[in-house]
Amino acid sequence: MQGIPLLLLALTVLYVVRKLLSYWNALRAIQNLPGYRVLFRDDSAMSFLGSIPGVAPGFNSFFQDKHSGAPLFHYAPQDECPLTKLNYTRSHLSLQGVGYDVDAFATADADVIKEITSSRFRFPKPVEQYIGLSMYGYNIVASEGEDWKKYRKITAPAFSDRNNKLVWDETAKIMDGLFNEVWKNQDVITVDHCLDITLPIALFVIGVAGFGKTMTWDDADQGIPSGHRLSFKDSLHTASVDVTIKLLFPNWLLKYGTPRLRKVKLAYEELGVYMAEMVQDRITSEKIERHDLFTNLLEANDDDSDGVRLTTDELIGNIFIFLLAGHETAAHTLCFTFALLALYEEEQEKLFQHIKITLPDGRMPSLLRNIAPIPTCLYIYATNQLQLNNNSQAPLIPKISAEDTALTVGNIHGQKRTVPVAKGTRVTIHCPGLHYNPRYWDEPESFKPSRFLKPDWNRDAFLPFSAGARACLGRKFFETEGIAVLTMLVLRYKISIKDEPEFLGETFEQRYKRIFKAYTRLTLTPERVPLTFTRRS
Repeated sequence: MQGIPLLLLALTVLYVVRKLLSYWNALRAIQNLPGYRVLFRDDSAMSFLGSIPGVAPGFNSFFQDKHSGAPLFHYAPQDECPLTKLNYTRSHLSLQGVGYDVDAFATADADVIKEITSSRFRFPKPVEQYIGLSMYGYNIVASEGEDWKKYRKITAPAFSDRNNKLVWDETAKIMDGLFNEVWKNQDVITVDHCLDITLPIALFVIGVAGFGKTMTWDDADQGIPSGHRLSFKDSLHTASVDVTIKLLFPNWLLKYGTPRLRKVKLAYEELGVYMAEMVQDRITSEKIERHDLFTNLLEANDDDSDGVRLTTDELIGNIFIFLLAGHETAAHTLCFTFALLALYEEEQEKLFQHIKITLPDGRMPSLLRNIAPIPTCLYIYATNQLQLNNNSQAPLIPKISAEDTALTVGNIHGQKRTVPVAKGTRVTIHCPGLHYNPRYWDEPESFKPSRFLKPDWNRDAFLPFSAGARACLGRKFFETEGIAVLTMLVLRYKISIKDEPEFLGETFEQRYKRIFKAYTRLTLTPERVPLTFTRRS
């Protein structure tokens, strides 16, 4: 009996030695690239506890570290290698224990990223991470290969110039409604959280430009149709804002859970019924000219000259993805943009003066092509500058190596070396690391919109909409919406941070940190952005 403890001890020591040898061999195979040395990955349950050295990097570590995080990119003053080995242990959470493996790379190097995004077959999207977004049907986000090609062929034409004009015109109407029906004659409007404004704006835009459903600021206008238990507006809003709940909880728990969980279940059921009714209505009703995404998608699907068609579930699945991309991300981005302009008053004033010169009579033009100077300026504020200096709504772009391959990485001295990448390795494009990389951006922590007015700024080092074949189809949709919102709001109101006695005396750095405190849900979400809007004389 006394030999049993010794045998167990010997087996334990042997097991640990084997794992250490495996670990060291894995590091040697990838030339000992620096990175996290932890037991659990960033997407493990342990990471929800935060960053624990040697244990887990933390769920939000990628955004928090940006480019200056010691475990990632800021590890040598000479910037020897911009491709970093994360080297997580691959944990199966079973009796097999955990085993070290070459598991993941992350890169903030523009040249490496361009090679990855240009090589769709070598580095496809790990669609299993997105399968939960197929609750209504398979779609362009949760697909690869031939299925993805089919979805892209039919969905891409939906984002047309006619749809962009619809976005522009309807956004202008929505902003007029905010000024004239909600804020009315008030000279000063204070909001405790800016999302209370930007979420409805984004919802109304995607409602009318995405689904052809007009919504208003007056909830009384939105009744519940016969046969439904929620209005379209409520079901659309809840399904978008609480998509994380839908992804995390099974249906049986939603059914018997808290009132909020039950409402999420009801909202998804109702939205599914609404979308199915819209498909049937558009198919059977008399054809009229519409330019919303839903109509455009149906028309592209009806063009069966080559026999490629989507099922009803696939149509609904793709329009739902448009909803997610067009609502929450737009609302969060606009919220962060308002905050930036409030914090940097001199930049807001420059923007205001530019709009005044461009629109001397204060009236919005009806056609987007008539306002070329505004997109140039507003695009800087609404997307580029925000994404670079603050928050990428999708901080990480995941890929996976489909074969044994290699990537060529270099340093600031022009030296190159080849790093092997084994089949099955996670290859992550680290957007915050790229957007804060001092190799490409002068003073990346500073709010400097003028950097984008220079003709030679590095476009390969800027990825708020991804790149390559899988770049965001809705880029122009959001740019159009954001430009219209900011043009109308900045022209009429000055934006400032809400005065609160408990924060009196805080430094600029403290205020910045407080205002831009965020958490990761489906996208990066502002925690609280209290603002004041003062009517300009």
